[in-house]
Amino acid sequence: MAENGTHIITLENGYHLWTHTDGTGDIKLLTLHGGPGGNHEYYENFADKLAPIGVQVSMYDQLGSWYSDQPDFSKKENRDRFLTYDYYLDEVEEVRQKLGLDNFYLIGQSWGGALTMLYALKYGQHLKGAIISSMVDNIDEYVTHINQVREEALSADAVAYMQDCENRNDLDNERYQGYVDILNKGYVDRKQPPAISHLIDTTATPVYNDFQGNNEFVVTGKLKSWDIRDQIKNIKVPTLLTFGEHETMPLTTAKRMAEQIPNARLVTTPNGGHHHMIDNAPVYFEHLTQFIQDVEAGTFKP
Repeated sequence: MAENGTHIITLENGYHLWTHTDGTGDIKLLTLHGGPGGNHEYYENFADKLAPIGVQVSMYDQLGSWYSDQPDFSKKENRDRFLTYDYYLDEVEEVRQKLGLDNFYLIGQSWGGALTMLYALKYGQHLKGAIISSMVDNIDEYVTHINQVREEALSADAVAYMQDCENRNDLDNERYQGYVDILNKGYVDRKQPPAISHLIDTTATPVYNDFQGNNEFVVTGKLKSWDIRDQIKNIKVPTLLTFGEHETMPLTTAKRMAEQIPNARLVTTPNGGHHHMIDNAPVYFEHLTQFIQDVEAGTFKP
């Protein structure tokens, strides 16, 4: 059983991860943050929000992220060893063991949702339920959707300028990043909460760049190959798919996933962007609470 408070765990590879556990109760929830290269911070209030139903929430920062050890990813051997789907998937399992969790719920946001799907496929025997928050089972449908998003949100001239910059790999100029900021405010962090902002960017940029690329609206890294459409039918545990209604991930894909995962329920959050747990917390936590209660009562239905 995980102990409440902040604890640094040492992995078998010698690196250290930051973990924090809050809450009391027999229901256990482990959180997986997005990015890759993000951190746990949008999960900080989950223990409070889920306290009425007795959930203990454990958070951790994945290797390379702000609060955990950061290998030197300028070294090819470290990129080859750690910046892979398999590494981060098996890291989840090692963290589970180190925290003493079993028969637990796993929630993953965005990239963490990809890890949740992979974990349910490989280590599903340990899960009571899976929550996939704002993540789809392939990248191609995501790319199609984000291109539609920016065509709707920006002028034709702005879209053409972004595409030209992407073709020339000139992504750090001020005008391009200004358009990215507009898109982020419309579809990623709609509420722009000050509580989790920092004086500097805490993203683990080497990790993010390696998997995603420069920003959420262009995919140039390893995630270009993300596609498990042929596997999700093998996810057997009760599954909650939760998406914002105004976000970067395509709801058409979410609806298909809800049909293909045998025991899945799809819920959507009005006025929610990619981080809809912040944009519209009351609805997000109502959906999450109901899912956990239904699974605990043995009454869960898609």
